Amino acid sequence: MNNQKITPCLWVDEDAKAVAEYYLSIFKDGKLKDYRKLENPPNEFSSEPSSFETAVMELEGVEFSILAAGPFFKFNEAISLVINCKDQDEVDYYWEALTSNGGEEGACGWCKDKYGLSWQVVPVEYFELIHSDDAAVREKAMTNTFKQKKLILSELK
Repeated sequence: MNNQKITPCLWVDEDAKAVAEYYLSIFKDGKLKDYRKLENPPNEFSSEPSSFETAVMELEGVEFSILAAGPFFKFNEAISLVINCKDQDEVDYYWEALTSNGGEEGACGWCKDKYGLSWQVVPVEYFELIHSDDAAVREKAMTNTFKQKKLILSELK
């Protein structure tokens, strides 16, 4: 039973199971919790029967629903997921995993995966730098953030 009050739902064109397996290949602490293929009876929108798929996966303790119901909606930057990384090695791992195979790099630690979902890959120490009591530390971190695609912690310090 999931105790999570709010579950993000990711709408994709097709193949909910393949989408779940893609994310599960990146996030090692995860599992596929459910997969279903469902039939829509003919209705006011279509006289032909159609199908759609759902999957439920858990990544790093967070449950996500996946709805594969056609190309009606696309991801955009209005919503993104932040990965809080313990160190630069973890930043490098997630950045490479998400931007390879059809993903793309953005600026300031942002990238998109092959489905177009936006991620911000951030070392947790970054937040300490940009919230530092020392104005020079804050300024250097922010100035260098705008010069980077993938965040390089050593250059932000």
